[in-house]
Parts: sequence; structure tokens; C-alpha cells
Amino acid sequence: MSVDLTLLVWSCVLAFVQAAIAATGATVQLGLPAVAGNREKLPEIAGWAGRAMRAHRNMLESLVLFAGLVLVAHVAGKANAMTALGAQVFFWARIVYAVVYTVGLPWVRTGVWAVSIIGLLLIFLQLV
Repeated sequence: MSVDLTLLVWSCVLAFVQAAIAATGATVQLGLPAVAGNREKLPEIAGWAGRAMRAHRNMLESLVLFAGLVLVAHVAGKANAMTALGAQVFFWARIVYAVVYTVGLPWVRTGVWAVSIIGLLLIFLQLV
């Protein structure tokens, strides 16, 4: 399997791990009955747990774009060293992003997010 596709799989694993961390944080903060219930009128999840949840949502939004670009590159026969580099930049930046966001470093978070976008652009530029 190519680097691009391998990192797409690992990005899905990362999204799952982020979901588990966010769910754990919500459970710690609100309690299992609230989280396992219908989740109507839940209080806002704050602190690291809220940041973990927002980081996970952001990963899901980015993962759709990453998956689309990687899959189109492969179907179109345009996967190459540059798309592999873009996938690597995206993946490693998303790991750093998840940690930085959950810890709570706002300006660093934005910078790391921008690096992940550069990874997407590297792939995109091979398709146009």
C-alpha cells in the first residue's frame, strides 16, 4: 500500500483515538449517566475535555478533505512523491494539532493547523 493510503488509514485511527479521548473527557466531566443518555440539554463541556471534543470535530472536517484528495490522486494515477509528502505533512501535523489543542495553546494550534493545510495543498497541486 502506498504512503498516501497508509496515512489515510492511520488518520482514521487518529480520528478514532481523538473520539475516545473526547468521550472520556465528557464522561469524567459530566458522568456516565449524562453521556450515555439522550444528551438533551447537556451543560457545556469545558477545559481540556471541551478542547479535545473540538479538536476531534476539526479532525473529522479535515479528514474528509484529506481522504478525498488522496483517493482522487490514486484513482487518477497522480499519486507520487509529492502526494506522499503532503500526506506525511498532514498526518504528523494533525497529531501535533490534537495534542496542542487539547493542552490549550491557541496560537500554536493555529500555526499547526496551517501546516496541515499545507499538506493538503501539496496533494491538491498534483491534481490540477
